[in-house]
Amino acid sequence: MGNQQIREALHGLKPALLMVVVQFVFTGVNVLYKLAANDGMNLKVIVAYRLVFATAFILPLALFIERKSRRKLTWTILFQAFLCGLFGASLPQNLYLESLVLTSATLASAMTNLIPAITFFLAVIFRLEKLNFGTPGGKAKVLGSLLGVGGALILTFYKGVDINIWSTHVDLLHRDHQHNNMASSHDAAAGSGNHVLGCLLAVASSACFSVWFIIQAKMSEKYPCYYSSTALMSIMATIQTLIFALCTVRDWSQWKLGWNIRLLTVAYSGTMASGSEITFLLLCIKLVFSKSLENVP
Repeated sequence: MGNQQIREALHGLKPALLMVVVQFVFTGVNVLYKLAANDGMNLKVIVAYRLVFATAFILPLALFIERKSRRKLTWTILFQAFLCGLFGASLPQNLYLESLVLTSATLASAMTNLIPAITFFLAVIFRLEKLNFGTPGGKAKVLGSLLGVGGALILTFYKGVDINIWSTHVDLLHRDHQHNNMASSHDAAAGSGNHVLGCLLAVASSACFSVWFIIQAKMSEKYPCYYSSTALMSIMATIQTLIFALCTVRDWSQWKLGWNIRLLTVAYSGTMASGSEITFLLLCIKLVFSKSLENVP
């Protein structure tokens, strides 16, 4: 293997490793989301607080790290940041949380396997990716997309039996046994009727993320500042989700945070997921699409 081939292999390995880190962070978010929702925290408030924490985390970093390299803002970039905030944060997160409550953390996260397929389809349409169906790489992309869609359809229309391997006897919500039994009965009754709806919401959330990837790829061409892009996106999404939550959630007790699972959920998801994770995703988008654009005539 020559030096050029080694460099190309390492170039392709970087986004793969970053995406592995993203998936680990995403797993923790799913579990905490489900716990906070089971604790009675309003879903819209969760999303709003998450983005507030994200903005407070990433904005100082962007101002400091890219203080000398940051490019000038234009109205086009601001509009793209608004769309990124809408399709990459506020809208998909609200849809995803609704699907998480109606289904389960495992199923909702599994439905994100649709994101590569939808993104690949949109990338081909907008000429960010070349199909190349006659090549092994092109066939692998199409086959992988079909497998992702097929797996999502199976999870949507089939619900198997619960598998209880062991019990840890750990209750992060600190609820009594009677409350847990009532909640389990309620979830079982509601789950049968809302399972498909929850899956459809997860599909809609995945579609929003795919649209965000396309918009972000365009934005990164003119504004390749990863921390500043994340900060702009977080600011826009924070404004959107706060307005939406304040107009729909009038119970102010829902906005109270204490030293409990609610604070842990919004702090972790805001700093780790919407802060560092989105920065990693922007870097992956830059690495992947910049390589793809080299092959597009």
